[in-house]
Amino acid sequence: MSKHTDWLHTQSCFICGNPHIELAHVRKSDARAAKVNPGKGAKPSDIWVLPLCSAHHCEQHEIGERTFWESHEIDPVFVCLALWANTGNSDAYEIIRTSWNKPLTASPT
Repeated sequence: MSKHTDWLHTQSCFICGNPHIELAHVRKSDARAAKVNPGKGAKPSDIWVLPLCSAHHCEQHEIGERTFWESHEIDPVFVCLALWANTGNSDAYEIIRTSWNKPLTASPT
């Protein structure tokens, strides 16, 4: 376990807010972040995990990773990187969790 995963274990489900979570690994490759799928039987780095309740974690496995993330309109690679950058900051976690599906807005100048 790492500081990051220890912290994620204290957070709620990224999708529904359920406080009882499991860490779900993001396996899919994504060239935008130079992320490669580690292959069957190997776990990705601790960077590539998101907290999900058992129902959502089971759903992820049942329907497949790509379909799961698309159905919830989540870019898991972006979210993982945002969480990694904010490790230990629970206020930032809630902002990220509750804002992931909101339209982008311009910053005031």
